[in-house]
Amino acid sequence: MKPDRIAVAWSGGRDSTALLHATLVAAAPLGVEVVALHVHHGLSPNADAWLAFCEAQARRWQRRHALQLRSTRLQTRPAAGDSIEAWARRERYAALRRMALEEGAGIVLLAHHRRDQAETLLIQALRGAGVAGLAGMPREIERDGLRWLRPWLAEDPQAIAAYVRRHRLKHIEDESNADRRFARNRLRLEVWPALERAFPQAAASLADAAEWAHQANDALLELADADLSELDDHERLDVPRWRGLSEARRTNALRRWLQRRLGTPAPASLVVRLGNELSGGTSGEWEVEGGRLRLHRGRLSLQRHPATPTVSVRESALSIHRAGRYRLPGWGGVLVAERAREGGVPLAWLGTLELRERRGGEQFQSGFGRPARSLKKQFQAGDVPAWERDGPLLYSGGQLVFVPGLGLDARVIGLPGQALLKLRWERGDGQ
Repeated sequence: MKPDRIAVAWSGGRDSTALLHATLVAAAPLGVEVVALHVHHGLSPNADAWLAFCEAQARRWQRRHALQLRSTRLQTRPAAGDSIEAWARRERYAALRRMALEEGAGIVLLAHHRRDQAETLLIQALRGAGVAGLAGMPREIERDGLRWLRPWLAEDPQAIAAYVRRHRLKHIEDESNADRRFARNRLRLEVWPALERAFPQAAASLADAAEWAHQANDALLELADADLSELDDHERLDVPRWRGLSEARRTNALRRWLQRRLGTPAPASLVVRLGNELSGGTSGEWEVEGGRLRLHRGRLSLQRHPATPTVSVRESALSIHRAGRYRLPGWGGVLVAERAREGGVPLAWLGTLELRERRGGEQFQSGFGRPARSLKKQFQAGDVPAWERDGPLLYSGGQLVFVPGLGLDARVIGLPGQALLKLRWERGDGQ
């Protein structure tokens, strides 16, 4: 990543145009380059005109600012029965991520504001969401190797409109914003005016409620992570010990464990079903989206269904410079790097990694003071099922660093106080 380059998601609409302009003004004296990322969804008959507007505006701004415009046209279409809103959001973020990484920008700015946050909370509440859903959109999140920031999440949209008028910024109007088929538009056009008439501070109050929910969700995640640190090796859940938690903590820990394994929040129905059916027995199987949960000798794990290969060549090298999720489609999974205070590998080991298949003869040291032993013996000693042994072996300078199913080799563990990361392997695309 280039520390002097930042990306802005730019639809050409009022809010993102204002954000891009403000970013250009702030970046200029700092010598920071700005990359505007535009996604052509192909849904509107005006989509070509919107792209042309952005290209013309970018050329004008390039006379005074270090600005680059990147655009992409989505090649997919919503499947039958898909929510157009959900499809567009999913594909847009995937396209933004791809363009940002290609441009070497480690930060992407998004133009959501306070009323967007309030609307998100209401929509989630009407859908029966839990605390995580009511938390709305995060102000900052690190995902897929990028930092996503919403710097205006606490700003009133009227302040953004005033900024646009003050700087005489031209922008597009998306006609789909008047389409009442979409839930957010129905809320914005039919419900919100009446709500604000009855409660003038509705946007601020609901945005504050989302912030409180966000803090509560963070506390629940910390509690779940603390519980799972004693119950989970990042692959298998110790079910007998899990049963020793209170009912509320069991549900909280199970929900978090499933999210880690599946890559997305688990459906409430699955959490409830598993919570009931794991109460007794030491074995069982449950089909889930993209795989199968297996309870084997009191340990719950996820075995993903074999995916249709999308690439024929496996990645052979990887550079990790920060915490994040690193997709390796050639290997069929995601390498997750998380910050750690202890028990992690120093960043210096991860700058230039070599990815290898098992060839036989590899030696792995499972703990300080323990002898290095063959991977086969270590897998057997750790009772690691065969389906959890796939994925790449990570080497740095010829030293084995990480093995899926076993974790970090003890010989690369750093001292507390260093910048440390823990690694784990997740099968599947990690979406």
